[in-house]
Amino acid sequence: MNAITELLSDIPSLLINLIIVIFSLTVHEVAHGYAAYKLGDPTARSLGRLSLNPIKHLDPLGALCMLFFRVGWAKPVPINTRYFRKPRRDMAITALAGPVSNVVLSFLGLFVFRVLGALAMNGVITANTNFSSNLIMLVLEFFYLFSVMNLYLGLFNLIPVPPLDGSRVLFVFLPDKYYFGIMKYEQFIKIALLVLIYFGFIDGPLSFIADWIFVGMNNLISLIPML
Repeated sequence: MNAITELLSDIPSLLINLIIVIFSLTVHEVAHGYAAYKLGDPTARSLGRLSLNPIKHLDPLGALCMLFFRVGWAKPVPINTRYFRKPRRDMAITALAGPVSNVVLSFLGLFVFRVLGALAMNGVITANTNFSSNLIMLVLEFFYLFSVMNLYLGLFNLIPVPPLDGSRVLFVFLPDKYYFGIMKYEQFIKIALLVLIYFGFIDGPLSFIADWIFVGMNNLISLIPML
């Protein structure tokens, strides 16, 4: 009975995390596709990958990793560099678009969290019943987790190993023979990455960087009067 009660009490948090995962990964991939489209590559658009329909973007394993470990990935948007005027530069811009979109979402989520918190503290938002109090706390939890998870997602995908976006940025700096030599082992590197995630080896460095950026964003928002 206690196990069932504990599971039921966790359902709201699981739903919040699931909504955040689906939305964040979808925006991440749409950002890749849109950047590529603006740089001349219509591949993602022609395959329907500029859609906000999450089914078109989610990688089940990557989504589960993000849900339980707060780091993950989506189904990569197909990119054809032959459409780019400057393939190396444009590939890097396209790769960066996904993580940048998540950092922007993180900032917006933190901003909304701070605004709602300030409204609640100043009595603009009041809770007269247990239900309304719990609802306010749930909304605040949503935007706080939204900010944290998007920041982790953006930073994680900047790690320069395949299949993450950082490996595509690496393409700008490495000679072709070295880059494609690394990419040949993408599947093995992916397995190694999963092992590192599972045993928490990535968590420490990622948390350090994320905390530093989170504090910086928080300080920036604090410059706004009443926040």
